[in-house]
Amino acid sequence: MKIEGGATPNALLGLLSLRPMSGYDIRQLIQRSIGHFWSESYGQIYPGLKRLAAAGLIEKKTERNKGKPDRHLYSLTAQGREQLRGWLKLPIAEEVARNELLLKLFFGSHVSPDINRAHVLASMEFHQRALKVYAATVKQLQRDEADDPQLPYWLMTLNYGRHYSGAVLRWCKETLAELDKIESREKRRK
Repeated sequence: MKIEGGATPNALLGLLSLRPMSGYDIRQLIQRSIGHFWSESYGQIYPGLKRLAAAGLIEKKTERNKGKPDRHLYSLTAQGREQLRGWLKLPIAEEVARNELLLKLFFGSHVSPDINRAHVLASMEFHQRALKVYAATVKQLQRDEADDPQLPYWLMTLNYGRHYSGAVLRWCKETLAELDKIESREKRRK
């Protein structure tokens, strides 16, 4: 069954395969887990949950709490679990990544090397922080989720992030060296 909304519904099914959650819980889990490589906003989550419920792939239960707003918990149905398995078996649809840093560097001759250098340095700082987050997350998962059958798969995705950030850092160093050469050539021309 094809569900409207791109990959969002399948991401939601995958998250709900972990446990029943509210839309808020899902967004918090995204930020702590798949948010390093997949993002979903509340504006995508709630319409996605509504479509999944209408299709019978998830069910919604309402928890009533005195003095607090009702809490809507969503969980997978058998049909939803089957839909998730079917989607997981499909070939991957590769997408072209949008990268503002590369876009700006592509047109970088229109500004000084200092401006380009600042962009590259900001990227370096981001990926250095990411490496620290990945290392801490690995330790936390190995400590808190050691018996979870999903752990090896979670660690695989973290390892991808570690390799990716490491490669970007190496590229940043090469790019900074190239920007230094460009700046030296420009100074000699003046």
